[in-house]
Amino acid sequence: MKIIDGKKVSIEVLDEIKSSVDNRVKNNLKIPHLAAILVGNDGPSKTYVNSKIKACERVGFKSSLFKYSDSISENDLIDEIQKINNNDDIDGFIVQLPLPKDINQEKILSQVDPYKDVDGFHPINYGKMALGIDTFLPATPAGIIELIERSKIQTAGKKCLVIGRSQIVGRPISILLSQNKIFGNATVTVAHSRTSNLEELCLESDLIISAIGKPEFIKGDMVKKGSTIIDVGITRVDDSSSHKGYRIAGDVDFNSVSSRVGFITPVPGGVGPMTIAMLLKNTLKACSLSD
Repeated sequence: MKIIDGKKVSIEVLDEIKSSVDNRVKNNLKIPHLAAILVGNDGPSKTYVNSKIKACERVGFKSSLFKYSDSISENDLIDEIQKINNNDDIDGFIVQLPLPKDINQEKILSQVDPYKDVDGFHPINYGKMALGIDTFLPATPAGIIELIERSKIQTAGKKCLVIGRSQIVGRPISILLSQNKIFGNATVTVAHSRTSNLEELCLESDLIISAIGKPEFIKGDMVKKGSTIIDVGITRVDDSSSHKGYRIAGDVDFNSVSSRVGFITPVPGGVGPMTIAMLLKNTLKACSLSD
């Protein structure tokens, strides 16, 4: 069994980005600038945005944070997005999710300039991804592909099971793995809440990518020996033995599964660190497009 160290790979990616930024500085080219919109005071969202800002500092990016009250109207938020769209100094920006319930998430994301949409959620970029046209890929699926590639895990002709059909992870990774590319060409099945034979599908699969948010749902007797497990799930589980009062758990029961598989990502330290690294890689790409 080999643990896929997402933290280590993310550092490699960030170091590569920093090297590119250093070269841009030497050649008097623009320094990439990433901005984030944060609406409200959601704790995990604030933590995630702060992590992005720290990552920007690490690689030499400029960064900006636009904070708004959760009482902001949908129209006012759209006006703020248009201001950022028209700001030539900002290369890419993200709208941190979730948004307040009275704001239409899809409507807001569609207002982001596709050339600044480094989250890869705009319908134009999503469509390009589905068609195999070069574009900004959603950060978490892009991070999964990066882990697979750098770990030299063969996907061509393999049976891949994606558990979860969200627009952020499940659907895009199923598209990417089925495309006619080096780290693609897999036979992909997408499972969801109404899938009746999930355990059977798991046992048949060479590669399982789980993004359902059910802590330790996948047990050792559900996986094929020698398979690869990519755990995208991240859930806080009450734990009185921890000084925080909780622990972070993935969708996979690591202890029972790890002894059977060939490759596995841990939680934390697997897919999570890759998301920010790929977001910054998209921002570097957006900046390069304006050279």
